Amino acid sequence: MPVFEYKALSAAGKPVQGLKEAESPKTLRAALKRDGVFLTEVLGEKQQQAQQAREVNVRRWVVGRVSADDLAIMTRQLAVLVHAGIPLVEALNALVEQVEHDRLKRVISDVKQRVNEGASLADALAVHRKVFTSLYVNMIRAGESSGALDVVLVRLADFTEGQARLRSKVMGALTYPAAMAVVGGAIMLILFAVVIPKITKIFEDTQVTLPWTTRLLMGFSTFVSNWWWALLLLAGAAFWGFLRWKETPAGRARWDRFKLTVPIFGRLIRTIAIGRFSRTLATLLKSGVPLLAAMDIVKNVVGNVRLAEVIEQARQAIQEGESIAAPLKRSGEFPPLVHHMVAIGERSGSLEEMLGNVADAYEDQVDTTVGALTSLMEPLMIVMMGLVVTFIVFSVLMPILQINTLAG
Repeated sequence: MPVFEYKALSAAGKPVQGLKEAESPKTLRAALKRDGVFLTEVLGEKQQQAQQAREVNVRRWVVGRVSADDLAIMTRQLAVLVHAGIPLVEALNALVEQVEHDRLKRVISDVKQRVNEGASLADALAVHRKVFTSLYVNMIRAGESSGALDVVLVRLADFTEGQARLRSKVMGALTYPAAMAVVGGAIMLILFAVVIPKITKIFEDTQVTLPWTTRLLMGFSTFVSNWWWALLLLAGAAFWGFLRWKETPAGRARWDRFKLTVPIFGRLIRTIAIGRFSRTLATLLKSGVPLLAAMDIVKNVVGNVRLAEVIEQARQAIQEGESIAAPLKRSGEFPPLVHHMVAIGERSGSLEEMLGNVADAYEDQVDTTVGALTSLMEPLMIVMMGLVVTFIVFSVLMPILQINTLAG
């Protein structure tokens, strides 16, 4: 059943706009009229198809992107509806009415249509791989096969919300330093390219030997003033080249290995990846996904090629009858706490619980580290900018004081 975008007038005469599922514009008009809304304009099937064809539109990537928060809310609502005993098709139909995100509304409408035609929920979700990850689809498939879809949906909602919170914390911690770096860099560029050359012109006609700091400042300022465009082009080309190199398999592998060795930040990246590995594997195993399939999914969500290689080695070792803990220990990439807890979980038959405990510990550690880095980065960047400004002021004032002394 298609989803139509419409414009209408409310009972009070106010213009409204939205999306609604209907078999045709005629049934759409009747459905809106029952709700006290009077249709004025409909986005027909031709316009709708044209709109869906514009996949490369900037608005689709920026505004139309389905975030982890949107997916978590939708999953939570579906879990509540299924747990209440509502049939799956009716639950999906209610979601189409409830969800406000345009792209997600269309996706759920397509999923509902496929389920209504006899497909399983997991197969219907798998069609939309850009919205639903392999982890999401496999957990739904395990829930359907075990008859515990409502329980799996609750776990999946908890997991998605937890990952969204973690991503929000990390991005929030990096936003302020990044903004300060951009603003500070722009201010310094303006100072060196525009302001300082005008100030230092007063020193050009003097016969006074300028301090080395002033000569350094004047030389650097002249270089930036004359070649600022080349510097911007060079920085842009270097950034583009880095992105292209990082997209290659060898470049991605080397970059991911390097990230794990960076002081301070490397430890944070490793902690986030291990927490994600533990939480994801625990959630998959609790939902009934087989261990080998779960390991195959987990290696794609850690976000690091080196750690993914270790997980793949562990998966192959499991196929050969070995434990999970042994290859994790041999790699040297996982801390002792992880492989010890995994080994205890394997021996006691409580691997999911132990992995959950590891995830809790590392997620708490991420919170602590992010808070400490945020507290450290702010004063550190202020001190660095203060040192640069002090150098500029000292380099300008020293020759002025010399000239005044000679004049006196």
